[in-house]
This record gives sequence, structure tokens and C-alpha cells, in this order.
Amino acid sequence: MEKILIAGANGTTGKQIVEFLKNTSNYEPIAMVRKEEQKKEFEAQGVKTILGDLEKDVSHTTKGIDKVIFAAGSGGKKVVEVDQEGAKRLIDASKKSEIKKFVMLSSMGADAPEKSEDLQEYLKAKHNADVYLRESGLNYTIVRPGSLNNEGGNDAIILDAHLDKMGEIPRSDVAKTLINALENDRANNMTFEILEGDTPIAEAVAYANS
Repeated sequence: MEKILIAGANGTTGKQIVEFLKNTSNYEPIAMVRKEEQKKEFEAQGVKTILGDLEKDVSHTTKGIDKVIFAAGSGGKKVVEVDQEGAKRLIDASKKSEIKKFVMLSSMGADAPEKSEDLQEYLKAKHNADVYLRESGLNYTIVRPGSLNNEGGNDAIILDAHLDKMGEIPRSDVAKTLINALENDRANNMTFEILEGDTPIAEAVAYANS
């Protein structure tokens, strides 16, 4: 089984990623958390953990890891420190550990932060992190969803390099898209946007680069 490090495992989307990975036959989730009490919470569920703070050195977190999902976020409080620089720290650590794939949870609008009135600082941080990943030499997939909601997912999305509309998508469908992007032969070195739609997630991701 491939060991998958989830940065932001304690977040709303991160917890769903961990839960879905637990039920796969080929992936083992490793929850990256900042606090001891979070560590105990995951371990009580039988999930392995590692302590790591994205505002500090995280070089120890990727040792023995096969692939990484970056689903961390500061909630708008420390966008440069966490969403940008924290991502860069984990990308650097992943390069040193020669991980096989880095899957980044980004956001629609990150390709043109200047167009946003309310989220410009956040989107600029995501943009800079995305660019850093693309230039890192790592095998990557960057997933840019629309607005996240907590509704029940329908396991179907619309996916394209650039969607010509805004919209929403359930967190569970975003989590499943990130997991599908872990596959070795899917969406390699690609950036795409997703919204709720009609195409089954596995099919949409599998044919993303066709």
C-alpha cells in the first residue's frame, strides 16, 4: 500500500480525504496534524499520524511517504505563512524525499487573483504555491474547485482546464477528486478546475489529459 501524507488532515475537507483513503485497498493515509490532541483523535480511529507545522520545518514529514495531498488552509488568517510558504516547505520536503506525486488543493480564481475583490490575497497565495509546484520538477496535479459546500456529494463533476462559469461543489466530491488524482497514470502534471456536474469523478479525472 502506498503511504499518502495528508497536509491539513484535521480540516473539514482533510478529514473526508482521510476517511475515504481508509477505505481504499491501495492507499494508507498518514494524517499530518499540528497538535497532540489532534494526533490522538486520528490514532483512536486507527489512522497513523505525524506532527508537523507548516509554518516551521516539515522536512521530517515526508520521509517514507509515497505521495502527498496538500489540503491545508489557514482559513484566511495566515494565507502567506500557510497557504503559500507552508505549501512551498512541503514541496521542498517532498522533492528531497523523492515522492511520486504531489496533489494540490487550490482554488478557482488562482490563475488570476487580481480579478477578485474579496479574496485577492488568498488567491495570490494559492497562485504562488501552484506556480512553485509546477516549477518544482515533481509529478503533480493541481485541483481548483469552485466554492466548497457541505452538501452530500453525488460522485460526479464537470472538469476542464478552465471552466467558463463559477459555481459550487461538495467537499466530499473534492476529496474524491484529489484521491483519484493520486493514480500514477491520471492527470499527471496538470492543472484543472472542477464544479459539481454529471461526469463520474473517476472517469473525469482519468480522461483529464486525453
